[in-house]
Amino acid sequence: MPKKLGDEWSNAGHKRVLLKASNDTNTLETHIALRKMKGVYWVLFGKQHHKTLKIGPLDIFSIQLIEDNTKYGVVTPEAFDAVYDSDPDGASIFESLTDGKKRGLIYQVKRYKSEQTQVDKMLILFENLKRGIRDPRQLFKTG
Repeated sequence: MPKKLGDEWSNAGHKRVLLKASNDTNTLETHIALRKMKGVYWVLFGKQHHKTLKIGPLDIFSIQLIEDNTKYGVVTPEAFDAVYDSDPDGASIFESLTDGKKRGLIYQVKRYKSEQTQVDKMLILFENLKRGIRDPRQLFKTG
């Protein structure tokens, strides 16, 4: 990434970007972290992205980086928004978590394909947060 563009995004407080990658047959859109190391900006394009695009190390593909305007650095599912809006106490505790923890929890909810399962998991998550549970391994467990 050009340093000037990276500096502009970084100075504006953007730590994440929307990455669009494509080749002749496949397309991928994902939110990723914008990193700076030794004065160079970079993004991690890992194995899972290669699998999604069905590309190898020598295949040609294009990447476009777009300013990420989402609240959490990831698109939230409708189930998340519904439970978040209906439970102000749970939402308040959720907002007190670090950005990375919030994003990780959203990704965990998004893993479930059924919207009803996502709602159920969000309800469990918020109830556990209100009970004081902060261990990620326990947040989606009942009881």
